[in-house]
Amino acid sequence: MIVDLEATTTTAVNKKLDGLREEGGAFTMARVLTLVIAPDSEAVLEDSIEAANAASREHPCRVIVVLPVDRDAADAKLDAQIRVGHDAGAGEVVVLKLHGPLAAQASSVVTPFLLPDTPVVAWWPDVSPRVPAEDPLGQLAIRRITDATYGNDPLACIKSRLEGYTAGDTDLAWSRITYWRAMLTSAMDQGPHEDIQSALVSGRKEEPALDILAGWLASRIDGPVKRAVGDLKVELVRPSETITLSRPQKGVTATLARTAKPDAKLPLARRETRDCLAEDMRRLDADEIYFAALQGIDKVEYV
Repeated sequence: MIVDLEATTTTAVNKKLDGLREEGGAFTMARVLTLVIAPDSEAVLEDSIEAANAASREHPCRVIVVLPVDRDAADAKLDAQIRVGHDAGAGEVVVLKLHGPLAAQASSVVTPFLLPDTPVVAWWPDVSPRVPAEDPLGQLAIRRITDATYGNDPLACIKSRLEGYTAGDTDLAWSRITYWRAMLTSAMDQGPHEDIQSALVSGRKEEPALDILAGWLASRIDGPVKRAVGDLKVELVRPSETITLSRPQKGVTATLARTAKPDAKLPLARRETRDCLAEDMRRLDADEIYFAALQGIDKVEYV
């Protein structure tokens, strides 16, 4: 069910939410958090809601989307949309479109819809503030999620995360490489138990997940780490062997190759935004390994 409320108020929207609950018992599942989504444009609006709805099935929540649509309008106006049932995953979705001077007051508009006694997670699916924790919406949240992949300059975006980092920050580029990190760690745990002398991370230039993967490796090994543009792969060089994990850019199966050993085929599809979002909503504490990976990017040599 989708209900549109044009030129409305936060009070009217809350009353409508209460009315829907009383009429249909729409919200029967306990919600464990509030997810605030702050897209910069309507281009990513529906994709963001779809990802949040999918993630809400693992983390039942109220989803609040706040979108400035006409910053230059002379008059302040709030248009709202409520989605429940099939259109809202395991919770409800409140879409708030801000016009005119109201566009600069997103946190004030969002506050009346926050669930009491539940943590708040803020997600910027495209353009994000340089210091998320200092943004008015970020100040409401204990977990702040950005996504450098959809920034204007993905490499500059992921590098800027270190300067603006506060405990509780993370980026979906980091969770996109969870399985890559797991497979590489598993490969390194096998004999011969030698230190990694050097590493190479290769792939698309505009893929910040690879930059932070290189940063993670640089934070964990003493040798040089290079980031190249080319085929999608990671090479780890030991004194007696080279480990290579590779996958076609649009493939779903990776190849793990080791010197003098048979190749192994492993499932390794590109992770969807909804899966990355669900992973980042599982933990609300500081991610020290992510922070170390951001620091490691400065050690990476770009070739």
